[in-house]
Amino acid sequence: MSLQLAVGLIGMLLASLLAILNEQVTAISMADIQGALSIGHDDGTWLTTLFEAANVSTMVFAPWFGITFTLKRFTIAAVVATMLFGFLCPLAPNLMSLYVLRVLQGIAGGCLPPMLIIVALRYLPPKVKLYGLAGYALTATFGPALGTPLAALWTEFVGWRLAFWQIIPMGLISCAAIQWGLPSDPLKLERFATFNWLGFLTGGPAIAMLVIGLLQGDRLDWLSSDFIRLMFIGGGALLVVFLANEWFYPVPFFKLQLLERRNFAHGLSSLAGAVILLVGVAAIPGQFLARIHTYRPLQTAPLSLLVAVPLLIALPLTAAAMNTRRVDHRWVMAIGLSLMIATCVMGSYMTSEWIRDNFYLLQSLQIVAQPMVIMAILMGVTTGLPPTEGPFASAMFNTFKTFFSAVATGLIEGVGTDRERLHSNMLVDQLGNHALVTSQSINASHGIGELAHRIHEQALVLTSADLYRVMAGVAVALLLLVPVLPVRIYPPWCTTPPSSH
Repeated sequence: MSLQLAVGLIGMLLASLLAILNEQVTAISMADIQGALSIGHDDGTWLTTLFEAANVSTMVFAPWFGITFTLKRFTIAAVVATMLFGFLCPLAPNLMSLYVLRVLQGIAGGCLPPMLIIVALRYLPPKVKLYGLAGYALTATFGPALGTPLAALWTEFVGWRLAFWQIIPMGLISCAAIQWGLPSDPLKLERFATFNWLGFLTGGPAIAMLVIGLLQGDRLDWLSSDFIRLMFIGGGALLVVFLANEWFYPVPFFKLQLLERRNFAHGLSSLAGAVILLVGVAAIPGQFLARIHTYRPLQTAPLSLLVAVPLLIALPLTAAAMNTRRVDHRWVMAIGLSLMIATCVMGSYMTSEWIRDNFYLLQSLQIVAQPMVIMAILMGVTTGLPPTEGPFASAMFNTFKTFFSAVATGLIEGVGTDRERLHSNMLVDQLGNHALVTSQSINASHGIGELAHRIHEQALVLTSADLYRVMAGVAVALLLLVPVLPVRIYPPWCTTPPSSH
C-alpha cells in the first residue's frame, strides 16, 4: 500500500471521526447551548432528536450515492457541508432556522461513517485489513469516549460555540488528505436509471419516525402520546414496505440476502446488543454522578479519558492478535462480553456513597472489553465479503449501529423513569408503614423536604443499579449466541484454513 493511499485512508478515518465527535460533543454540550440561546428544555430536546433522525436515515442511502458520485467527491462534499452547517448553527437567528441547520448537518454527517468501511474493503491489502477495521472501530469506541472531555473543554474554558466549530480544522485536514490520497473514479450517473425510488421514499421516513419516537418517547410518556403512537405505527408500516421492496429490488440499498450468511447475521444481531451495551455502560456513570453529586462534564471527563486514550493502543493490539491463524474471533468476543458482564455486575452494587473514583475499575475493564467485542463483530461481518458487496454491508452495518444507539437511549430513559417511579413509591410505602421511623426521620432531617431528597437520591441509586442489571442481561444474551450462530473464520490474508492436524 502506497503512502499516498495511506494518507487518503487516514483522511477517510478523520472524516468519520469528525462526524462522531460532532454528534457526541453537541449532544453533551446541549444544556450549555440551550442556556446560551435561551432555549427551553422541551424545545432543546428536538435539537438532538432532529439531528439523530436525519443522521440515521441518511446512512441507509449514503453508500449508493457515494458509489454514484465517487467516494472522493461525495466524502469531500459531505465534510464541507458538515463544516458549513456546523459553522452556521451558533449564528442561527431563531429556533426554527437552528432546527433546519441541525437537520441538514445530520444529513451531511450521516454520509461520512459508511464511506470508511467501503474504502477499507476496497483498498486495504488482506494483511492490514483488520488494522483498517480497527480504525473504523475508533468511531464506535474512541470517538464517543472523547466526546465528554471535548465538551467539557469547550463549555468550561473556551466557549459553547466551539462545540459546533471544533470540527472545522479536522475537516480541512480530512479534505486535503482525501483529495490527495484517494484515486479518482469516474462518475456513474447512469446508476440513476435504476434508482430505487420506493426504497428511498419509504426507508428514510421509516427510520426517521422510529428514531423520533425513541428519543421523544420518555418525555411524552411513550404510547400514552398520540404523537409517539403515530411515529411507531407509521414508521413500522413504512419499514415493512421498505424491507419487502429491498428483498425484491434488483439494485437495493439493503441487500437483505446477506443475512443468509451466518456470520453476517450474527454480526448485525451482536452489533445491536453491543451498541446498547456501549451506550449504557458509558451513560450510567455520567448520569449517576450528575444527578447524585451534580457533576458537570468537566468532573466526569477523567472517566471518559481513562477509556479513550488507552483504546488507541488496545484496538491495534486486538487487531494484531486477531490477525493470526490461532486466534478464534468467537473466543475473543466471548471474553469481551464476559468482561462486560463483570463490569455490569460490579456496577449493580453501587451505593449513594459512590463517587468518580469508584467507577475507575469498571471503566478500566472497558479498555479490554470494547475492542474485543467490536473487532470480533467487524471481522465476522467483513471476512469473505467481496468489495462489490461493501456498499450494502456498510449501509446495513452503519444504519444498525446508529439506530440501536437511539434504541439504547430510549431504553435507558424509559427503564430509568419506570424504575425510579417504582423505587420512589416503594420507599415511601416502607416509610409510611413505620410511623415511628418516619417521625424520627423527619425530626432528624429538619423537615420533610430533606427526607424527600433522601428518598429521591436512594431511588436514583437503585435505578442506576437496575440499569446495570439490564445491561448485564443484554451481555448474557449476546454471550449465549456465540457458541450457536457464528462459524469459525480466519484472518483476511488466510486464503485457506489450516489443516486439521
